[in-house]
Amino acid sequence: MSKTTSESKQPKRVLIVEDEGDMCLLLNIILTGKNLELDHVKNLKLAAEYLEKEQPSIVILDNKLPDGFGIDYIPTLKKNYPDLKVIMISGFDGAAKDVALENGADAYLEKPFKKEQLFNAIMDQLNDAVPA
Repeated sequence: MSKTTSESKQPKRVLIVEDEGDMCLLLNIILTGKNLELDHVKNLKLAAEYLEKEQPSIVILDNKLPDGFGIDYIPTLKKNYPDLKVIMISGFDGAAKDVALENGADAYLEKPFKKEQLFNAIMDQLNDAVPA
């Protein structure tokens, strides 16, 4: 059995669920050119519709969205897509991090975060998802 290098070079799909245009632009700037295929939706309803059709490796999920809180959506994501990695981003600190992780988030980043923190969180999750 041989491993193909083309499989490992395929871009990993990342879904960004974020309603603030400035934050979306920043995420795109940080992640462009990192062998990631970026998709974006602005609310939880559109995220659910997207996930019915596509299979991203990671969801970068904002907490405060127009139609609900990302933190409350994490259990649904994990139940329906157990292999999906979820990185929660939020301006809330303290207890929000604990709740997000208890709800199944794989990582939590508090806004504002450094680009290295975001990239490292994504790479950590992708490395965890790749079978050895």
